[in-house]
Amino acid sequence: MADPDFASPRMERVLDTAADLLVRWGYQRVTIDDVARHAGIGKGTVYLHFHNKEALFLTVLLRAQHQVVASTAERMAADPEQLLPSRLVSSLYRVLSEDPLARALYLGDAEVLGRLAHEAADTLGALVGRRQEVLTEHLRLLHAAGCLRSDLRPEALLYMLSAIGAGFFFVGGMPGGTPDLDVETRTDLLERAIAATIEVPDPPAVELERLAPVVAELYRSLIEDIDHEVRRRVR
Repeated sequence: MADPDFASPRMERVLDTAADLLVRWGYQRVTIDDVARHAGIGKGTVYLHFHNKEALFLTVLLRAQHQVVASTAERMAADPEQLLPSRLVSSLYRVLSEDPLARALYLGDAEVLGRLAHEAADTLGALVGRRQEVLTEHLRLLHAAGCLRSDLRPEALLYMLSAIGAGFFFVGGMPGGTPDLDVETRTDLLERAIAATIEVPDPPAVELERLAPVVAELYRSLIEDIDHEVRRRVR
């Protein structure tokens, strides 16, 4: 969490514990009592921060989304090639392969999220819309800079990017996937597929360097929206 007003060690412990139990047991089975017991605190302490179970676990999901988006912005600021859609999606694929909570969030895992997926629809749905707006503007900037195919509009490129990504994320499942292909191999194949489909052969490095701070700031603006939703749910 980025804001010190709600990033106390005690709250982090509560959120870490809730995240672990959510992945291991699923939303339907976990109770506030379970979270408090495993975090080594009283149930009343959890209620000092959260009105109810839904608010607690929505905050867990929002924190996971914050972390994914923040790491994306940091990678872009440090390495302009991370602006390329092939690098963006392959990096996300690797993150989801390693982080079961982020994977459940981004893939809408009903076994883990259960009823929470429906309870979170309004909140996370709005953020998904914002994420699509940011990605669309990201692609528009790359398109105008000559980094993507010129024969298709940015909206068509976004459709192709989403279709390829969905295929890799869902076909064969994660994290196991196709038995004879490990995560690194599948990540490399995903990157190659996107690069060959929507990017130009040699994206101009000077344009990527110029756009890196601009696009990174787009993703940071999304972090602000995520944190605003957290503040609505934390006492």
